[in-house]
Amino acid sequence: MTEQYFQSPSTRPRIAVIGAGIIGTCIALELQKRGMAVSLIDKDDPGKGCSYGNSGAISVSSIVPLATPGVMASLPKMLMDRESPLRLPMGYLPRAATWLARFVLSASPERVNQSVSSLAALHNDAIAKHAALTREVGVPELFMQAGHLHLYPDEQSAQGDAQAWQIRESHGFRFEVLDRHGITALEPRIGPRYQAGMYLPDHATIRNPARYVSAIAQAFVRHGGQLLRDEVLALTQTESGWSVKGMNALVTADHIVVAAGAWSRKLLDPLRVRLPLESQRGYHVQFAGAENLVSRTVVLADRKVFVTPMEGGLRVGGTVEIAGLKRPPDMRRAAILERIARETFTDLGTMPASTWMGHRPCMPDSVPVIGEAPGNSGLWLAVGHGHLGLTDSVNTASLIADQLELRYPANRASQSNAA
Repeated sequence: MTEQYFQSPSTRPRIAVIGAGIIGTCIALELQKRGMAVSLIDKDDPGKGCSYGNSGAISVSSIVPLATPGVMASLPKMLMDRESPLRLPMGYLPRAATWLARFVLSASPERVNQSVSSLAALHNDAIAKHAALTREVGVPELFMQAGHLHLYPDEQSAQGDAQAWQIRESHGFRFEVLDRHGITALEPRIGPRYQAGMYLPDHATIRNPARYVSAIAQAFVRHGGQLLRDEVLALTQTESGWSVKGMNALVTADHIVVAAGAWSRKLLDPLRVRLPLESQRGYHVQFAGAENLVSRTVVLADRKVFVTPMEGGLRVGGTVEIAGLKRPPDMRRAAILERIARETFTDLGTMPASTWMGHRPCMPDSVPVIGEAPGNSGLWLAVGHGHLGLTDSVNTASLIADQLELRYPANRASQSNAA
């Protein structure tokens, strides 16, 4: 095993960021821009985990947590329905019991209101910030601001989400109510199942999340950042800071930021940092060459399915499967998505589809943990973003950087003078 040191003046804070998904890469780049010496560590190439297969939505109006009184009322039925958007295999129930108990507690009106406020604050101005970041890292073509279209079979079905839309409206989100004519004016290839819609015209989409993460990481490296391909085995606090033991190297740093997604507990549990974190496994199917079937993110709201015109294909993603990190993918979940896609878009015909499954790290209340771990000076957390990691990555990076920068006023002053 070799020991790695940052090639930078000793006066600069040394930060190790663990996890090169959208959260970790944004944090690494932001810390670097604040004048810190940063090492970004992941066992895979940047963007190869959960960030690779997400639906690309910058969904700033998604401020209602997964756990709500309405969801609780329908939870037993959903868990028994093999085609439900929410699936928990009975064999995994004992492992998930503690998380589920916290999930239920998070559905109280008071806790829901707290989560709504937290998510709304975290989403603030995310669309403009992603637009700026895509330009900064050289991929402005990936940013598409054409709105998000949520679809329902009829007005009665839409009324089932009335509270969520009222909450959005109370937080200043603008949307248009559409009938079938309004839907087809925007998306003429939507099948006849959908007769009612809600259109958020200001929302945006990243058309290739994996390439976006790769571009952020490349910008980080171009400006002197250290990117290490290594599997992190353990974190240890030392007299001078922290050490990160990898399969191939030992990295020393003043601070570490854990942004390892659903795998974060493997690093944090030995430190007695207990997070109620669970993997909500998501699936997608992608139809190569069919990206022109829609011109924006389309949400089949009754089925909790996102349809996105990605670079090179139409991506259809969704489902929440609570089944942990070790179980193999259940491709019956992907098959459900494929069937829904073909029912909605008859133009797909017999076009073949590729499939993917990834692990979304989620807290019971849907609110990520961002900040220094209590009782562990120098250990920072950016964990549990669930379905909204892409949306909240830039603001999460700023929150971590703002707090770390307060520890080093001299470094901040030198950066200001340099500017």
